Amino acid sequence: MDTYTHGHADAVLQSHRWRTVENSAAHLAPHLRPGLDVLDVGCGPGTITVDLAARVAPGRVVGLDVSPAPLAEARAQAGRAGVAVEFAVGDVYRLTAPDASFDVVHAHQVLQHLTDPVAALREMARVCRPGGLVAVRDVDYAATTWFPASAGLDRWLELYRQVARRNDAEPDAGRRLLSWAHAAGLRDVEATTGAWCYATPAEREWWGTSWAGRATASAFAEQAVAYGLSSPAELEEIAAAWLEWAASDDGWLGMLHGELLIRV
Repeated sequence: MDTYTHGHADAVLQSHRWRTVENSAAHLAPHLRPGLDVLDVGCGPGTITVDLAARVAPGRVVGLDVSPAPLAEARAQAGRAGVAVEFAVGDVYRLTAPDASFDVVHAHQVLQHLTDPVAALREMARVCRPGGLVAVRDVDYAATTWFPASAGLDRWLELYRQVARRNDAEPDAGRRLLSWAHAAGLRDVEATTGAWCYATPAEREWWGTSWAGRATASAFAEQAVAYGLSSPAELEEIAAAWLEWAASDDGWLGMLHGELLIRV
């Protein structure tokens, strides 16, 4: 079983609720059109899924997550938006859909958490129709950078990467996506990069408070302590460092992402 490093604490979902096609799947957006059938793997609380559904209606849209925890919120999100989406618990390694079921198979921030991302890509390609697209996007934590310098955030990044690797996951997935696609036998691939930037006072407060909460009350925090990699006292210090960064008038943070469009 794969271990999800973040978990589904509210501080985590606070970040996931912000995601849309525009800010998290812009590489896919030009290829969306009404009538396409879309599978969104790792849908979480469903904001990207619902945005996809609005863009491809009346196409069929299915959102899958390995955990049932965020799916009630996802269904409520679809209801508020007035779009038809089917949400269900699913396993990316063993999708229940028949071969060639979808025009687009999408996964945002999923492959980095898997013990076998190559197998997952093969399975995503299996359920994608010939000529369709598998679209993936994952952050590269080692390429994350910020200002001003912070020993607390340096330790956060080191610790996050340690916890993820302890879970047999790959926190620096962005740079590896192309190699994983090739290993899966997928060669018609367009590789690009995208970035998130947090620099306004509102962005810093939102991102800083999200990670301050995750540092002390999330699956990441629980795993860091359980694995003997950190202590509650150190995690409190990391949370304080995030809040200090958020309060800095000059604060800036950038997160690089790898992106792939794979033509099946």
